[in-house]
Amino acid sequence: MNATQTMVKMTLDRWYGSIKNFETALNSMTDEQLQKEIAPNKNRGIYLLGHLIAVHDDMIVLLNFGDKQYPELAEPFIKSPDRAISEIPSAKELRAYWSKQTELLTQKINSLQADEWFQKHTAVSAEDFEKEPHRNKLNILVTRTTHLAYHTGQFILLN
Repeated sequence: MNATQTMVKMTLDRWYGSIKNFETALNSMTDEQLQKEIAPNKNRGIYLLGHLIAVHDDMIVLLNFGDKQYPELAEPFIKSPDRAISEIPSAKELRAYWSKQTELLTQKINSLQADEWFQKHTAVSAEDFEKEPHRNKLNILVTRTTHLAYHTGQFILLN
């Protein structure tokens, strides 16, 4: 295994570890627990779940894996704070979305070769990428792994 392959493997291991940690927390909670706030006047668990799905939906586009699966989740879970939109999917629906989306991301992520992770993501122009090659697909995975770990830490406060 060369240095590029090692770096990609380390990053993917952390991504999958973070997914597993979040799913362990999610699967240990009832739908009622997801209605609880992380702290007084803070986000509810259901909001964090929807938020993570919406953010990971953006990853699908950024990594050039296809179109978003749930574009309707951007408004209530990225563009708006918790409770700003009264009609959101149920916990049961969001759990199903999470599973389906994680399956898709896993399939697509596993299809990339190590060197493909160092290609530009879709939100950077070719011109900018030439000046800033760190704006690559692997960097998207690193930032989303950190984001997921942060919200997993909040999420476990619901238990």
